[in-house]
Amino acid sequence: MILHTNIIGNGEPLVFLHTGLQTGMTDFEFQREYFSNNYKVFSPDLRGHGQSNTNDIQNFFEDSAVDLLETIDHYDLKKIHLASCSLGALVAIKFAQMYPERIHTLSISGVMPVEPDNWLELHEQDVEIQESLLDNKVATSYFDQLHTSDWKQFIYMAKEKEWYPFEDVKALSEFRFPVLYMVGEKNERETIGAALYPKSNEHIHVAIIPFAGHLVHADQPEIYTHILEEFIEKSK
Repeated sequence: MILHTNIIGNGEPLVFLHTGLQTGMTDFEFQREYFSNNYKVFSPDLRGHGQSNTNDIQNFFEDSAVDLLETIDHYDLKKIHLASCSLGALVAIKFAQMYPERIHTLSISGVMPVEPDNWLELHEQDVEIQESLLDNKVATSYFDQLHTSDWKQFIYMAKEKEWYPFEDVKALSEFRFPVLYMVGEKNERETIGAALYPKSNEHIHVAIIPFAGHLVHADQPEIYTHILEEFIEKSK
C-alpha cells in the first residue's frame, strides 16, 4: 500500500519513520521543520497508523517495508536518507535488509540490539504499561482521533512474547552503507549497541546522547538533529 505521507521542503529526500502509535505529523516535528530548509522531507504514516488505514498487521515489519518501497516508488525516489525511532526503526531495518540498494544513509534509535536475559520480565512490564492505555479515557480519545484504523491492534500485537524482531536487528552488523546508531544514555538495553556495532562494522557510527532515554529525538531534539545533520553531510 502507498502510505499517507506529508511532504515539506526541497532537496535530497529524507524520510522519517515515526514511533508506535504516533504518525508522520505528530513525531519528529522539530526535525521535520529543521531539515525542510535543505532537504525534501517525507513523513509517512506507517500501516495501521494515522491515515494509512489497514487492520492487516499480521506480518507488520515485512509488509511495512514493502509499503515504504511502494511509497518511495510512487514519489519516484531512487535512494533515500532514512531516519527512524523505535517501531519506525524496526521497520527501517527490515526495509534496509530487503532493499539495501535504496538506502543512502540509515539512522536509527530506540532499538534493542540483543535480547536481554530478562526479556520475559521486561516484556510483561511493557504489556502492563501498554494495557493501562486502554483504561485511560483521555489517551483512548486521543488515539481514536489520531488513527483511522484500530490502533488497539498494536497493543494486542505487542502482547506476543516473540513480537520483537531481534533477528532482524542483528542485520545491522552486515549493512554496507553508512549507519548512525543513536541512543540515549538512560536506556541500558539500547546503549549495549554503542559498544557492539563499531567493533563489527566500520560503516556504523554511534552517538550516545546525555539526558535522553528511548525517544532521543524528543528528549534532546537539538542535539539529535545536529548529529543527524553532520552524519548525513559527511556521508555524501
